[in-house]
Amino acid sequence: MFKTISQDLQAIFDRDPAATSRLEVIATYAGFHALLAYRLAHWLKGHRVPFLPRAISQLARWLTGIEIHPSAKIGERFFIDHGMGVVIGETAEVGDNVTLFQGVTLGGTGKERGKRHPTLGSHVVVGAGAKILGGITIGDNVKIGANSVVLKSVPPNSTVIGVPARIIKSQGERLPDATMDHTNMPDPTADRFAALELELIELRKKLENRDPNSLR
Repeated sequence: MFKTISQDLQAIFDRDPAATSRLEVIATYAGFHALLAYRLAHWLKGHRVPFLPRAISQLARWLTGIEIHPSAKIGERFFIDHGMGVVIGETAEVGDNVTLFQGVTLGGTGKERGKRHPTLGSHVVVGAGAKILGGITIGDNVKIGANSVVLKSVPPNSTVIGVPARIIKSQGERLPDATMDHTNMPDPTADRFAALELELIELRKKLENRDPNSLR
């Protein structure tokens, strides 16, 4: 557990340019505090300690604004940036080198029992406010745009955006590692509007240049 915590701490320095010192991160990063509480609660849960794991997770929620169920499975080098409003459900599974931004929900879609929360592969980046709901699978190297609502499984090496989320980019080669650059996410809707505007301009030019006598 302590080795995993050390790797979680290093992940912050690898992905957050605002991280300047270990003391600052350990003392002030709510995402790291929530993860510490989760690692302890998950360890206790694995050793069948009653009540205490859930109590720890609720205390961490009260202190950090981040709720991680003790039964969730989270891999190594996990990073929650800022973190306020992040919720990770009971049967959620998260791979290695995953980054979540504030307001992300890994939630369920009903009262069904069993696997009702999503599974995230490794090297996944989930933008601020995104909701991933249900027992779906998000493949390795997937990027999910801010405020997206993901209701269906996503294949590896894809980028998804929208409500409901749709795949806008998929390629065989691996996408870059976790990044905070959400400004360069493709927007197919805006691209289509731009193309329609160009078509209208061309049609208007043709009408203006057309011989008036030809219309008689």
